[in-house]
Amino acid sequence: MRHVDDHERRARLLVRHRWADRTDLVEEAVAAMTVLHATDVPTVYLSLLARVDGLAVADVDDALYRRRSLVRHMAMRRTLFGFPRDLLPAALGGPSARVAGAERRRLVKEVEAAGLTDDGAAWLAGAAEDVLACLADGTPRTATQVKAEVPAVAGGYQYATDKAYGGTVPVAPRVLTVLALEGHLVRAHNDAHWRINRPTWTTTRTWLGEQPAPIDADRGWAELVRRWLWTFGPGTLADLVWWTGATKTIVRQALADVAAVEVSLDSGATGYLLPDDLAPVTHDEPSVALLPVLDPTPMGWQDRSFFLGDRMADYFDSTGNAGTTAWVDGRVVGCWVQDPHGTVRVHLVEPVSRAARSALDAEATRITDWCAGERVSPIWVSPLMKAAAANG
Repeated sequence: MRHVDDHERRARLLVRHRWADRTDLVEEAVAAMTVLHATDVPTVYLSLLARVDGLAVADVDDALYRRRSLVRHMAMRRTLFGFPRDLLPAALGGPSARVAGAERRRLVKEVEAAGLTDDGAAWLAGAAEDVLACLADGTPRTATQVKAEVPAVAGGYQYATDKAYGGTVPVAPRVLTVLALEGHLVRAHNDAHWRINRPTWTTTRTWLGEQPAPIDADRGWAELVRRWLWTFGPGTLADLVWWTGATKTIVRQALADVAAVEVSLDSGATGYLLPDDLAPVTHDEPSVALLPVLDPTPMGWQDRSFFLGDRMADYFDSTGNAGTTAWVDGRVVGCWVQDPHGTVRVHLVEPVSRAARSALDAEATRITDWCAGERVSPIWVSPLMKAAAANG
């Protein structure tokens, strides 16, 4: 069995993830990562900044809103991603369909339990029809605007009022989410600054000029697993189950469909590579990066010990959400934060060479200059980021 040690895994990360060798094209950077995380809208911009030379905000806006080669779409783990357009059929046929079914059932159950209707399925069918009719004119609208025009989704209901996460749940975003998961709607322009998430919604056909047809589920999962293996491989079955949000049965079938090859890892686990990706990969040039919250690199695996050691709790929450990370030669060595003036400061917890520190500081200056005084307020702050901010 081919053995891939941790050193080679880090080399593969450096080569495949394009921040050791940046590209000039947004689409190449997106394809290199399979998808970008888009739950926090600034992540899309800052993840691309780490991988694209000479990037401007307008370049990302072009990809998202004019060329529309990058589409924000919910799929794996009920998470919002920036998908390359050609991967949408696989997402719609595999993970999005799986999440859509769960979301439909949950919404039907909750509106019935809240007393909004006695027949949640019929209510949802009618509400969906009304929303699609509202958006049929091709004018993108925010969820608030849809709510104002569609009485069926104007209200909300109380949920888990005895819990910290409970409260009033507006139904409009829930219905919009289901329709987007099923491919009827898409998130269009952002009705705010690039640092703030305020999406508008329109029909998929209006936005893309076509209605992407979902491929069958097995082919969809297999295509996602194939691309994941090229970007993140080798990885384990557990890594893939976590990243896809699928069952072991689904992932095993997808691995068989792409003829994945078993390899051994330093952790003692069995990993997988594509059959045409078994040659050793090396990368000996010094490399540094400052990656944003929820960047796809640290979010690619369930077991991150080969680049993180035993510091998982410093950088991630209990559900696997990553804070900012500072990297040297494929290892995480700290994090970064912005001060009140927007200046990026690097906070290290691992020893690095003087040359590496200088390179990290240069990258911090590059991000500071790019943000031009704008401060990004991430949706989640890691314990290490909190410590860095407290230390001034």
